[in-house]
Amino acid sequence: MVSFMKKQNELKKMVAVEAMSFVKNIISKKNIIGVGTGSTVDYFIEELSHFKENFLGAVASSKRTELLLSKHGIKLFDLNELTELEVYIDGADEVDYSLSMIKGGGGALTREKIIASVSKEFICIADESKLAENNLGKFPLPVEVIPMATSVVSRFFMDLGGSPILRKNFVTDNGNYILDIHNFKIENSVDMEKNINNIPGVVTCGLFAIRGADKLIMATSRSGIKYFGK
Repeated sequence: MVSFMKKQNELKKMVAVEAMSFVKNIISKKNIIGVGTGSTVDYFIEELSHFKENFLGAVASSKRTELLLSKHGIKLFDLNELTELEVYIDGADEVDYSLSMIKGGGGALTREKIIASVSKEFICIADESKLAENNLGKFPLPVEVIPMATSVVSRFFMDLGGSPILRKNFVTDNGNYILDIHNFKIENSVDMEKNINNIPGVVTCGLFAIRGADKLIMATSRSGIKYFGK
């Protein structure tokens, strides 16, 4: 288990370095970039800190990311001050070949989805363990819900065949709860995302299919770095 974690961390570091070498060629001193949340993004922020003179600053998808960016001396911006972002870099809990994703393992799915929606380019960075060979759904689907609607939304998912589990001792940066939906079959991900987001009490779900990634940079143990998408 320890060797697996070490190997996975090495792949995360590898993809973070590669992503920075790609991103530094498309940003300028006029740009503000979006930065996601998660262990792979933590490695990317470390790389990003070496090039902080190359761009204006960043919009963070979580308080955790804000703290890490600030620690590295990267200026923070409020998304309300902006109309669009040049690029958004984030990880995924699961991603398929169409570049649809499941995100939200860190609980920042709503802010991540908002930032993705205003970014010219969305780059997903991941290691090979996150690639879904077939349909998404091996990773439980996070759903952010208004607290009073937790039971209502849970019943919706049970009727759909899922097994909702309330994430214990966790409140999102927006003051809401997370339901992790286990054993949930995802086939038409775009329609599924629309249908889930229409359930009363749901803020948003961790299915990123309507606005998936434009590019996937993936680290593999055998083939090194692979690029998917545009």
